Amino acid sequence: MKMDKLQQRLRKDRPMVTISMRIPEDVVEDLKRIAPLMGFSGYQPLIRTYIGQGLRVDLERFENNLEVADFIESLRRQGVNEEIITSAMTDAGLAVTT
Repeated sequence: MKMDKLQQRLRKDRPMVTISMRIPEDVVEDLKRIAPLMGFSGYQPLIRTYIGQGLRVDLERFENNLEVADFIESLRRQGVNEEIITSAMTDAGLAVTT
């Protein structure tokens, strides 16, 4: 995640929106039980934390994939041999896509 986006996400005064979600009762009870043990004032901040953590992981994964895809496309436009691109991606442990 870009530093400016991360700084915005860490602001305490961000606007909030109210949503309604159906969550199984036992899950809510577990959240209520665990929240104070983890230092949260209630279960809703804990839910927001869980959502935020998962979202950051997914955003990072997809943003990195887009950046890599843009980079690969730039290499192709500049005439870099497809075998070299594939070899470099394999060396880097990236999924090879054509």
